[in-house]
Amino acid sequence: MVALWILAAIALLILLISFICFHMAFYQKKQKPASEDEIPIPEGEIYEPYREKMENWTREVRAIPHEDVQIVAYDGLILTGKFYEYAPGAPIELMFHGYRGNAEKDLPGGVQRGFAMGRSVLLADQRCCGNSQGRVITFGIREHRDCLSWIEFMLQYFGPDVKIILTGISMGAATVLMAAGRELPENVIGVLADCGYSSPKAIIKKVIGQMGLPVELSYPFVKLGARIYGGFDLEAYSPLEAVKNCKVPVIFYHGEDDAFVPCDMSRQVYDACTSRKQIVTVPGAGHGLSYAVAPALYLDALGEFFGPEASFICEEV
Repeated sequence: MVALWILAAIALLILLISFICFHMAFYQKKQKPASEDEIPIPEGEIYEPYREKMENWTREVRAIPHEDVQIVAYDGLILTGKFYEYAPGAPIELMFHGYRGNAEKDLPGGVQRGFAMGRSVLLADQRCCGNSQGRVITFGIREHRDCLSWIEFMLQYFGPDVKIILTGISMGAATVLMAAGRELPENVIGVLADCGYSSPKAIIKKVIGQMGLPVELSYPFVKLGARIYGGFDLEAYSPLEAVKNCKVPVIFYHGEDDAFVPCDMSRQVYDACTSRKQIVTVPGAGHGLSYAVAPALYLDALGEFFGPEASFICEEV
């Protein structure tokens, strides 16, 4: 009897620790929308030198006319986005933000960069974030299926001739890379992956280590928490696995001073990618700051990689 009580106590302790890990890593409270006078940017000292630039980008985008759009994801969640039209018939960049962010906060300058390349932009709020529904973040496991749902919506809404470029930053990069490993319509002409990780497992283990916790002891609790409380397998899929089946061109960007997602993770995924590819690393750029640090390098590489077929020339815009 004593042994049974001990086993029950151990089981409860495992469940409790797994729940705490789930809540820390995957559970997302509903985000409050930013007020008109509030301009959110990513948190951290590395962003302070670029705060004014990012705030100006956000003000500019808020002044650009847009259309609110939404879809129903494969599991019934309502996901929201904003469409900014550069010109009728222009290719569209479908952009995804990072972990626990939202489109406005994580993608300042995204619309301007898209317009500079002659493209319209659809900023998508990932599940659990912005105005989208959901409470469980899955590091791309479910999010990449949301990306596929957005593609289906775009084909119906913008017509069968629409050209689509999948774009993501941080977890958004993992989202689009994982989607690129699935069967895609010919409308998807390329992928832009900025500072993405190689796998959910790899980035979570890296963060655990940064927290000063024993990685090999802690990670099984995180994985169990995802399975029991989130209902998903953290190791079911990864960017590293997906790019082995990718058939569209992929351009990778990564800041060489990225202290959150190591630059080597993009190099690993780049090496594994079987489609036409290019990697651009930016000296001195921290996490998600490659475009802010070196916009000319960013745009030049993007234009050369995709060529004129991925842009729209319109003198009136």
